[in-house]
Amino acid sequence: MTIHESPARGRRRARLSRLFAWVCLACTVLCVGVLVLLLGSILRHGVPWLTATFLTSYPSRFPASAGVLPALVSSLWLIGLTALFSVPIGVGAAVYLEEYASASRWRSLAQLNIANLAGVPSIVYGILGLGLFVRTLALGRSVLAGALTLTLVVLPIIILAAQEALRAVPDSIRRASYALGATRWQTVWHQVLPAAMPGIMTGVILAISRALGEAAPLVAIGAATFITFIPSTPTDQFSALPVQVFDWASRPQKEFHDVAAAGIIVLLAVLVLMNASAVYVRYRYGRRIRW
Repeated sequence: MTIHESPARGRRRARLSRLFAWVCLACTVLCVGVLVLLLGSILRHGVPWLTATFLTSYPSRFPASAGVLPALVSSLWLIGLTALFSVPIGVGAAVYLEEYASASRWRSLAQLNIANLAGVPSIVYGILGLGLFVRTLALGRSVLAGALTLTLVVLPIIILAAQEALRAVPDSIRRASYALGATRWQTVWHQVLPAAMPGIMTGVILAISRALGEAAPLVAIGAATFITFIPSTPTDQFSALPVQVFDWASRPQKEFHDVAAAGIIVLLAVLVLMNASAVYVRYRYGRRIRW
C-alpha cells in the first residue's frame, strides 16, 4: 500500500491479488488434470501392446503383428540430420546478430522476420519443402528431404533461443576480455559461447524435440505411412513415429487405436529422454562456468 492509498483501496487490491492467484491456480490444475487424463487413457490402452516384439517388428495389416521399428529408426535419422543442419546455422546466425551485426534497419528487419517465422504453422514449411527439396532439388521423398524440411521448422526457434542465451551473458565479461587484449572472435569463442552454452543447448534440444513430434510437414512432403524396411542412407524413403501413429489412429479397427496408443508411448519416451538430456546438459555446463 502506497503512502497516499486509503485502507479500503489497499484491502480491495489485496483481494484482487488473491483472486488472481486463485484463478491462475485453477487454470494450472485444469491443464494438469486434462494432461493426466489423457496420459492415463493412453497408458491404459497402449501398455498392453507395448512389448519387445512391438519395438522390433515392422508395420502390418494385422494389429497383433504391427511394429514400430522402421518409424523409430526413421525418426532417429530425421532428428540426427536435422540437428546436423540446424545447429551450426542457427547458432552461427545468432552469434552474428548479437555479437557482430551493428544496429541497423537490416538487422531489425532480419530480427522481425526470424520472430515471424518462428510462429508460422509447420504445414507451411511442409509445402515449401515439397516444392523446394522434393521437386526442385529432386531429392524425392527421402530422409534428407524430410530433415531439411524439419530444419526449416526449427531454425527460427534455435536462433531465438541462442540469442536469448547470448544476451544473458553479462556485458562485463566481454569488456574484461577486450581489456586483456582479446579480439572479438577470441572473446566470443572462449568467453561468451561457453557461458551461453547451457541456454543454447537447452533451446536446441527442445527445438529438436519439437521436430521429432511434427507430422504435418512430413505428410506434406509425402512421408510413407507403411514401409517394410529400415532406412540405411539419407536418400531412402522414410516414415516417422508421428506419421505412423496417425496412420494407425485413422484406421477403423479398435485394435489399431490401441497400437497407436503404444506408438504414442514410444514417442513420449523418446521426447522425455531428450528433455531430460537438456536438463542434464544445462546442469553440467552450468557448473563449469567460472568467472
